[in-house]
Amino acid sequence: MNLLSILALSLVSLLQSNNQVDLVFVGDAMQHSPQLSASHRGGGMYDYSACFRYVEDDIRQADYAVVNLECPLGGAPYSGYPAFSAPDSYAAQLKQSGFDLFLTANNHCLDRRDRGLRRTLTALDSLGIPHIGTYANPDERNRQVPLITTIKGVRFAFLCYTYGTNGITVQGDAVVDHIDRSLIARDLQAARDRGAQVLCVNLHWGIEYQLQPVASQRDLADWLVEQGVDLIIGGHPHVVEPMEMRHSQTHDKDVLLVYSMGNFISNQRDIDSRGGAMVKVSVTMNGSKPLVHNPSCKLFFVQKPTFRGENYVLIPENRPDLLRPDSRSEFTRFMQRAHSLVLSHNQGVPVE
Repeated sequence: MNLLSILALSLVSLLQSNNQVDLVFVGDAMQHSPQLSASHRGGGMYDYSACFRYVEDDIRQADYAVVNLECPLGGAPYSGYPAFSAPDSYAAQLKQSGFDLFLTANNHCLDRRDRGLRRTLTALDSLGIPHIGTYANPDERNRQVPLITTIKGVRFAFLCYTYGTNGITVQGDAVVDHIDRSLIARDLQAARDRGAQVLCVNLHWGIEYQLQPVASQRDLADWLVEQGVDLIIGGHPHVVEPMEMRHSQTHDKDVLLVYSMGNFISNQRDIDSRGGAMVKVSVTMNGSKPLVHNPSCKLFFVQKPTFRGENYVLIPENRPDLLRPDSRSEFTRFMQRAHSLVLSHNQGVPVE
């Protein structure tokens, strides 16, 4: 065998051994009024640089990281619940912290109506942030769905749908992708037709503050597994719900099913909403078949500020040394409840 052939085989072997893609998913990135106040630095400036610093390494180490942007970038005046509008700098910081894809189909995406939806998309585009779930008009949706991204040589299709929009309806031709099985089935087929090797469906579903998935979530998850989806990632309940690795008999492969990761960051007060889970998983191609493997989750707690100039900060479970003394009791209660009431029901998804 000549030198050129040896080099070619070595290159092929290297590429084959390097096609493991490491993914990270987190839940609902919210902006309540107290968060806006804590981030405001005057003159229309909002600084979020402190919020994610202790979880950034996990996000940036992934090959691809996904977050649910559960607040429009609707422009000033900014506002929290019940009709959100966050500064563009919030999205810019999420990108800076390592997120590669923003989900925009959720029950708050129309809080500033069609104009806010469109402004959100324009702002994300100006920041160079890929996004899925809402679209300026049907033509834009036709061009952008399915979103297929090649990561380390593997073609992933990402899709995003919501159960609803708090009763607010589109007034013009903007598009919000709602959970509809016929729509999802068409999008999945389109993804396959365009060469997708891995199918990831992100869902805004379930019932708020329920620690276990409800029947509608379980039924839809069963259907998605039968459709050949590889990753089913859920949010909306604002609390962590169980996760499982499920084997699809129909397709002879393992599927990661995450019912809810809880909040990524928020000002919610209920103890089960005071934090969330970061889900990690790897995907490796075995010929033409994706192998979903090595799933895990990592809990974190949202520490609220106590004085002017301090901001909301995410504290990982393994870093209690970062807590203020007044936060330790709530941190402990959140972690204990998440482990005993939720994560003890996990199947094949260990906690880091």
